[in-house]
Amino acid sequence: MERVCDRIYVCAGTGCMSVKAQAIYDNLLSELEASGCQDVKVVKTGCFGLCSLGPLVATKPDNCFYPNVDPDDVARIVQGHLVDGIPVDGLVYKDSSTGQTIPLFETDFYKKQMRIVFDRCGSMDPEDIDDYLAHDGFKALEKVLLTMSREEVVEVIKASGLRGRGGAGFPAGRKWEVTLNAPGDKKYVICNGDEGDPGAFMDEGLMEGDPLAIIEAMAIAAYAVGSDEGFIYVRAEYPLAVHRLTIAIDQARERGYLGNNIMGTGFSFNVSLRLGAGAFVCGETTAMVRSIEGLRGTPRLKPPSSAIKGLFGCPTLINNVETYANIGRIILNGAEWFRSIGTEGSTGTKVFALTGNVVNVGLVEVPMGTTLREIVFDIGGGIPEGRRFKAAQSGGPSGGCIPEEHLDIPIDFESLSSIGSIMGSGGLVIMDDRTCMVSIAKFFTEFMVEESCGKCPPCRIGLVRMLEILERITEGEGRMRDLDELEELSEMIIEMSFCGLGQTAPNPVLTTLMHFRDEYLAHIVEKRCPTGACCALLSYEITEACNGCKKCPRVCPTGAISGKKKERHVIDQSKCTKCGACLDECRYDAIIKA
Repeated sequence: MERVCDRIYVCAGTGCMSVKAQAIYDNLLSELEASGCQDVKVVKTGCFGLCSLGPLVATKPDNCFYPNVDPDDVARIVQGHLVDGIPVDGLVYKDSSTGQTIPLFETDFYKKQMRIVFDRCGSMDPEDIDDYLAHDGFKALEKVLLTMSREEVVEVIKASGLRGRGGAGFPAGRKWEVTLNAPGDKKYVICNGDEGDPGAFMDEGLMEGDPLAIIEAMAIAAYAVGSDEGFIYVRAEYPLAVHRLTIAIDQARERGYLGNNIMGTGFSFNVSLRLGAGAFVCGETTAMVRSIEGLRGTPRLKPPSSAIKGLFGCPTLINNVETYANIGRIILNGAEWFRSIGTEGSTGTKVFALTGNVVNVGLVEVPMGTTLREIVFDIGGGIPEGRRFKAAQSGGPSGGCIPEEHLDIPIDFESLSSIGSIMGSGGLVIMDDRTCMVSIAKFFTEFMVEESCGKCPPCRIGLVRMLEILERITEGEGRMRDLDELEELSEMIIEMSFCGLGQTAPNPVLTTLMHFRDEYLAHIVEKRCPTGACCALLSYEITEACNGCKKCPRVCPTGAISGKKKERHVIDQSKCTKCGACLDECRYDAIIKA
């Protein structure tokens, strides 16, 4: 019988590797050998994107995929799919509306996506340079070195309209041009892989799934600006990305795509890894430069920009991972092709890490200008448990909260800025109607307090004062003048902070004050948290539905619950620690949050 597939792809991104993807891969190899199917190739790939269904296994060329695979499922998949030639019912993915087996990239999650930078992730082995070459790898570098001048390369990037994907959205081509024209015999190229936003894993996915694309793009950038040395600065908390980047650098050097006299053109370029120690502030370019130099990672004043005076005082081009991931495609397909995607001011696609209260958690790549509603409901599958969408936090701790009234806003640099938020690196945290927005503001402010380098007083002291106010409000001790003080502190921190971290740190507070002021007022005036999320403003009450079963007194750690058997119990609020143990234990829905 003719084989239905000759390749099996196992998602081996960090998410799936953490839930037994390696065991699935190992079991596939052993089961295939035992079944006489050694001719079927098993490939460990980068992240497929649909993380909520991981571990994922896909087959080619018949385009079936298996979600939530357990290592114990492998024997059935091999016997049914490979030996018998029939996708395994109950394991293979089927469309919920039609009941038909459909390919992974025809699911609702992918229909509105446009995968450019993530095109190779999930379809090749990131640890095999031959697989990368088979997917147009290094063709862009070859085109640049053999047919284009430095100035021509820079003009293509400028004409594409590509803007930096690391947060600020500065035009990449202009940065390249400044570095090219900067005086100096020695220049550097840096890839910023220091992804520190809570809930963000876009760059991690790219470095794990397509590391050679980053290296190829850095070589193109180095040629364009006149550099012969580059660094990839990556978080040490990304061990799999570090592992695959190390392999990629070694393989590129062995094949002559790094090193001296690349492709016989006289152009030389080498790349080294530098590991960050987890300081969020090192995502800021000047702090990262100091860290690479072996100094404490604190920002310095600009101007001059790093393009003029960067690493070791030399002109330095710095772009983030996703920005570099676009370069090869732009060179091969042209600036006009890239400009045809997205909006006039925000060209191309953007990758988002879609997390939080959403059905389909994962990595999403969409054309700029796609609405938030499309991302959350069409791609993300909506809010779990039938809950209502409340807000989305874009741009991480430096971003802002987007309320339901702006669900139809196009996601691009200009539109987000108009409502007080930012694109950031691409974190998109979805929140449902159980989320307290005051607590959200407190969470992100606390994060920024922890991550502040402490170099300038506005950030070092101002953020602490803001956190103290937010803590007071969530504990029921807020005052009306606190709202004015939060806004005044925010303005001061934005105007006077040394770097971008401090200048954007008040955004979560300002946007929640703008869009959810009623929740602040409920906390301050009514001493009530509308969502019941703030423990200090919460009380538990036992309703008439109580039948006196005696279970809740047994789990109460402070003896706050009393009552006779078969009679309604009561809670002594002076003893209650609001731990919620009674609510969890009650089977009769007799205990409520008040």
